[in-house]
Amino acid sequence: MAVLVAIETIVVALLTLLVAGLLRSHAEILRRLHDMGVDLEQAPGGAPVALRPRGDAPRSGGLGTGHDVGGAGLHDDVLHVPVVGTRHRTLLAFLSSGCLTCRTFWEQLAHHDSLGLPADVRVLAVTKDPAEESISALRDLAPADLPVVMSSAAWESYGVPGSPYFVLVDGASGRIHGEGTGLTWPQVRNLILQAGGDDVIDATREARIDAELLAHGIAPGDPSLYRTAEQIAHETRS
Repeated sequence: MAVLVAIETIVVALLTLLVAGLLRSHAEILRRLHDMGVDLEQAPGGAPVALRPRGDAPRSGGLGTGHDVGGAGLHDDVLHVPVVGTRHRTLLAFLSSGCLTCRTFWEQLAHHDSLGLPADVRVLAVTKDPAEESISALRDLAPADLPVVMSSAAWESYGVPGSPYFVLVDGASGRIHGEGTGLTWPQVRNLILQAGGDDVIDATREARIDAELLAHGIAPGDPSLYRTAEQIAHETRS
């Protein structure tokens, strides 16, 4: 009996240590997510977590300007991707091979047409140096048409606190327009729309309207697009 009691005491002690360790790990995860700008408390009605544009969340570095990204590629090559001085904007997706949340984004980035990105936004995936990543895993995760640069220096220059993390850089001005993290792609897309302001929203709306018109056989220059108010009123009466 004494032996059983002793064994039970040891088991309880081990379980207590295990639970305490899990609680500490959970608290550390929550702290890091909070530092990265993720608000885990949902708004009333179950609204998704909103990404915050640059300036709302503290960063570990960065001066508000973008930088070109250079480093190793996934196929024993060296890449240099211009980010500043271009006519488009670049969405830098800081991902990794071992991040479970990142896997969702790797999968979604494989379907570019369904991302809902403005036409002027290019996506560039940035991981850490080869010594800190699994190249074989990245080759399996990365879509064939997605440029991927392995550069810990880029993580440092952009002050990235962890992965996944996204930074939107305007190529013409060289300025960072928005940054943040999220658990789903719609949250990241929300960041892009917030950062772009009304111009981006209007451009996205215009592109959607154009697509709907084309689907109904109404192309640019169609006479029906230029009817006057009087013509429309007359057609309605008749």
